[in-house]
Amino acid sequence: MSKGPVCPLIKKECVESKCRFWIHVTGKHPQSGVSLDHFDCAVAWLPVLLVDNARHTVGVQAAVESMRNEVVKRQDQLNTAVALGQRKAAKQIGEEEWTPERLPKAT
Repeated sequence: MSKGPVCPLIKKECVESKCRFWIHVTGKHPQSGVSLDHFDCAVAWLPVLLVDNARHTVGVQAAVESMRNEVVKRQDQLNTAVALGQRKAAKQIGEEEWTPERLPKAT
């Protein structure tokens, strides 16, 4: 009977520091907020790290969406300013405004 944890890869007792998957984990646990500073198996930490990664991805997605909305708003303002500038310039040179009646007919 084994005394320690069983490795999910080799199905034998964990060799700990001799294994390349043995890592030093520091920081805060993403679900409980408890400070961490210990060595453990990377394979054992995969579910926790995946949950943490998903949480950060949702935060980034919200920031990107907010940025996109701001860019669209500013682009609309710029388009309006350009259109007004073109109308003003057209009036100064005596050109008629483009209206739907002036557009070429589709054949």
